[in-house]
Amino acid sequence: MAQQRGYFGLGVEGLSKPMNAGSLMRTAHSFGASFVFAVSPFVDMRGIRHADTSRTADQVPYYQWDTPAGISLPRGCALVGVELVEDSIALPSFRHPERAAYILGPERGSLSPEMIARCDFVVQIPIAFCVNVGIAGAIVLYDRMISRGRYAERPVKTGGPVTELAPHIHGEQVFRTKRAAKKPVTAKPS
Repeated sequence: MAQQRGYFGLGVEGLSKPMNAGSLMRTAHSFGASFVFAVSPFVDMRGIRHADTSRTADQVPYYQWDTPAGISLPRGCALVGVELVEDSIALPSFRHPERAAYILGPERGSLSPEMIARCDFVVQIPIAFCVNVGIAGAIVLYDRMISRGRYAERPVKTGGPVTELAPHIHGEQVFRTKRAAKKPVTAKPS
């Protein structure tokens, strides 16, 4: 997996099927999620283990909130809803935040109006009709990975890259404050 800056989490609102929740958690874990969460959950955590063989909730933090208003994300972390609604941003045109928490709705419903209002962004997968919530989560995380990761350019012709990705070159240190950094003192040879 290509190294990415920032972090992300994946969550669900009102999910009722433990296998779907387990599949989403396992997918999030495999893509390198920093945390997973649920809002107004009705899932049996023991039932999740049938689909989540990586035992995600034992490997990364798991958070649970009763309402969208109760969600407490780290400062600077954008909440991104995934919903097939008219005003949402098409996923291929969306620039993923460096720090994000993605939230998907229930199997036979949508994100609640309260959740939509709570989201910083709402994206949609440009498809003809809704897919399984586990598939939708995987598509969103894959899109995040390919758009934020560092990969070789795709070739013009069919097939894989013909050249290796050039190694990353670190630039000079950047100071984000207005005062200038002091230059390191070096000892003179005697």
